[in-house]
Amino acid sequence: MNIAFIGFGKVAYTLSRLIKSPDINFLTSTEKRSNDTIDLINKSNIEVYDSFREALENAEIIISAVTPSKAVKVADMYGPYCNGIYLDLNNISPDTSEKISNVVDNFVDGAIIGKIDSKNPTLFLSGENAHKLLFLNDFLNVNIISDNIGDASKLKLLRSTYTKSLSVLLIETYDLAKKLDLEDEFFDTLSITDGDDFKDKSLSRINNTLKSSKRKAEELEEILNYFNSDELDMVNAALNKLKQF
Repeated sequence: MNIAFIGFGKVAYTLSRLIKSPDINFLTSTEKRSNDTIDLINKSNIEVYDSFREALENAEIIISAVTPSKAVKVADMYGPYCNGIYLDLNNISPDTSEKISNVVDNFVDGAIIGKIDSKNPTLFLSGENAHKLLFLNDFLNVNIISDNIGDASKLKLLRSTYTKSLSVLLIETYDLAKKLDLEDEFFDTLSITDGDDFKDKSLSRINNTLKSSKRKAEELEEILNYFNSDELDMVNAALNKLKQF
């Protein structure tokens, strides 16, 4: 089986390492890719084609792993070359999932829950063809939500509404603690109620948010565009703060 990636960042890189089977071959292209992306592709030791069209036409499964703002454009460009399943793993809204479903055959709505490089990453899937990807359960935790396109994206948005807003609040509180020279005591205090590993998890969340603030801001914009933004005061505030990082 050939699986082709559109986009090759952390998600594609990690999946290519997680899904190890002699029956699965990964494909992609360096066409119009940055030097950093090309370096990551070379580290992955996967099959590289001169063009995405060639790679996609040779694949039974296509995985789109780009930024949310490019998801529809990528589907428009490369969807016609899809001969099998088209799996979108971008943090997009259900409305965006519907748009992609309208231009791509055999579409599956996907959402990675939590960090892709965690010990047991979880993949939510929805759509009539989601069951065709159950073989991935041999490599990560696969949860089929329903046959409805958009349901996986809805759950991802709900989770992101909470986690990304909370991450911004955590950064603000941590900055206050540092100004007061009480950062260790701050984590010690919260660890009493939130567990001994709270500090390590919090610092990881802070670093991840700061490193990928632009992408996380795009994800919050997807949330505000889908839900009634007038009712999401905390999300609006988190978005404004992310844009300052």
